[in-house]
Formats: sequence, C-alpha cells, structure tokens
Amino acid sequence: MTRTLPRAGRPAKLSYRGRRALVREVKKNPKITVAELQRCSREMGESCRNSTIPAALHQSGLYGRVAQRKPLLSARHMKARMEFAKKTPEGLQDVPTVKHGGGSIMLWGCFSAAGTGRLVAIEGKMNAAKYRDILDENLLQSAQDLRLGRRFTFQQDNDPKHTAKITKEWLHNNSVTVLEWHSRSPDLNPIEHLWRDLKMAVHQRLPSNLTELERICKEE
Repeated sequence: MTRTLPRAGRPAKLSYRGRRALVREVKKNPKITVAELQRCSREMGESCRNSTIPAALHQSGLYGRVAQRKPLLSARHMKARMEFAKKTPEGLQDVPTVKHGGGSIMLWGCFSAAGTGRLVAIEGKMNAAKYRDILDENLLQSAQDLRLGRRFTFQQDNDPKHTAKITKEWLHNNSVTVLEWHSRSPDLNPIEHLWRDLKMAVHQRLPSNLTELERICKEE
C-alpha cells in the first residue's frame, strides 16, 4: 500500500495552469508589464503579488529586460536621417549601440571595405587635442596600409571631440574629406558593428588583465 506524502516547503503561489497562462501572455506580447500580468492572473482566479510573477516566469526560462535607451529624435532629426539615407550609397543598418571598452580600456580604430586599420588603446581622459593626435598618428597611415590613396572619405559621428575646431583644422590641413553626419545618430555608426564583434570575441577569450585585454583586442 502506498500513499502520497506532503511536499516539502511552501506551496506554490501560482498553479501550474496559471504559470502556463502567464508564459503564453508573455510570448504573445513580450512588452507586457508585470502589472498587466497580475490583472490577467486575477481574471483567472489566481491571486499573487507582483514579485511572484517574475519568479514564476524565471522558472519557465523567461527574464525581464529594460529597453535600451535611444537618442530622442525631433522631426528635424528624422528628416535629416531620411536625407542622409538617400545620399549615402551603402545602406547602414540601425542597430542597438554597442559600447566598447566596458570601463576597462578605451579604443580607437578604423576600417574600410579593404579591411581594418590601426587599433589604438587610449590612456587617460579623451579630449579634442588627444583625438587630433590619434588621427595624426594613425588615420593617414591606416589609409596607406589599406592602399586607399589620398582620395578616401572619412566618416565619424558628431561627438564634440570630432567636431572641435582643432580637429576640423587637422582634417582640412591634411585634405581629408569628411562624410556629412546628421545629428543625434550615434547608433547609425557602422563601426559599432565591429565593436560588437570585437567585444564578443574578447569575452570568449577571457583576458585576465589589461595588458592581455589590449593584446587580444589587437589580435582579433
């Protein structure tokens, strides 16, 4: 003769049926809020606290995420984006911005259709003067290494260091043609694709110190 023993621990606050219903709601609408899920739960006759719902979803392998912040775009900015898309020969994919460095090291790099140029680790605080020096030491040499000649077009976003007077003077004095870049669109910068790929590659190799981190970045 057998009998079912009581389960150890506190009973679940959500039934199996209730948890499955919440999972269906989340998969149907990934942006649904906990408050909305709680209302759905009450309508099914299940009463639970807000903190119970995320815990139940975690058991099903679902986790909440905070939406990434994007630059605020006015009508003027949106019009500028459209005009830029019409004039730019290659379509750029608008992707979530990916930051490089992660608070450990800051990097400057460049690339073209011919390949990647120099990658430079930056020490100390970045300002317009240091940015100008980086261009002076690396941009033209990168263009030469990639056999671009002198008639290449340089693209950078509208970071204040990039548009500072001393930066503009250096670009003008060295006859560098700069692609016009519309305002408030750092997430359109094509090099962000490379920073994302580099970050993923570095993460897989697990550097143990800053020296190793810099070496791995340059190897990748």
